Amino acid sequence: MKNILFSLNGRVPRKTYWLFLVAITLLLVAGVAVDAMLAGDDGGGFPLMTTLLCIAIIWPSIAVTVKRWHDRGKSGWWMLINLVPAVGPIWAFVENGVLAGTPGQNRFGESPL
Repeated sequence: MKNILFSLNGRVPRKTYWLFLVAITLLLVAGVAVDAMLAGDDGGGFPLMTTLLCIAIIWPSIAVTVKRWHDRGKSGWWMLINLVPAVGPIWAFVENGVLAGTPGQNRFGESPL
């Protein structure tokens, strides 16, 4: 688990990528719910829990995404495609979430399957 969340080396399959995305989505929803309960009836206040969770998931998100690009046989720098308006996030979604990884070994290691 530590290797998956904190290292930029290696590969992860689509299943691991999707499970990670579902887990962080659930964590963020829980954080928003806690912040809403703490804000009370006035709805004001700083969203502390959500902010802390966002900060905590930055590096693991980068690590898992880079490994998913590696599984596709591409450099982790491809994650910057998300910065291209409209087309970038769609491209990244198809590459990482839909298409299978490179079968067998590639320059980033053995197949995670």
